Amino acid sequence: MVTLGLLVRLEAKPGKEADVENFLMGGLPLVEQEPATTAWFAIRLGPSTFGIFDVFPDESGREAHLSGRVAAALQENAELFAQAPDIQKLDVVAAKLPGVLAT
Repeated sequence: MVTLGLLVRLEAKPGKEADVENFLMGGLPLVEQEPATTAWFAIRLGPSTFGIFDVFPDESGREAHLSGRVAAALQENAELFAQAPDIQKLDVVAAKLPGVLAT
C-alpha cells in the first residue's frame, strides 16, 4: 500500500532542457535500487518544466528517498536548473498500481 508521496517541480535553465531530460532518465536506475520507492515517474510539464512524482508505503521510505542518490544528484547538478527544486510532500488518497491498492 502506498500512503505518501513527493511531487518535485524542476525548471530547466534556458538551453538545458535536453540535459534535464537526460538527467531524469538517468535517475531511473538509481530509484530501482530503493525498495521503499513503490513507483517513480519523471515527467515533462512544459517546454522547460519537468517533475518527479513518486510514492512510498510510509514516512521512513520517503525519508530514505529524500536522503538517497537521486536527491544527491539533484544537488550535484544544480547548474541545470533555473531555481532550486520545489519539493512538496503529499498524502496519497487513492492509487491504482499493479498489486497495490491505497485507500
